[in-house]
Amino acid sequence: MPAESVSHLPDWLFEILGWVPAVVFPAATMMQLLVIVRRKTAAGISITAWTAYAIANICLFLYTEKYSELESIFGALGTAALNLCIVGASIRYRNGPSGNPNERGSV
Repeated sequence: MPAESVSHLPDWLFEILGWVPAVVFPAATMMQLLVIVRRKTAAGISITAWTAYAIANICLFLYTEKYSELESIFGALGTAALNLCIVGASIRYRNGPSGNPNERGSV
């Protein structure tokens, strides 16, 4: 049995629904990145998880095949880029601001 269609919703609602993750996902990811950079520590940050999020977002972008839609670009690729920035910042600050390995979190 085919999946139930939601085409009965108005076009303007689909537009809004597309922009919600395009704004929320990168914004939430940026918040995490700012915390790492401001505190200069990656304590409690999982590099493996954030790498997996980046891979998943890239795969989602490819899967949806909406390569020219800004919602897809911001929501998936923008978030993937920020995920990788978190990975980079986590590697940079994995030992805390003093460089002391005892400050390490779960990275």
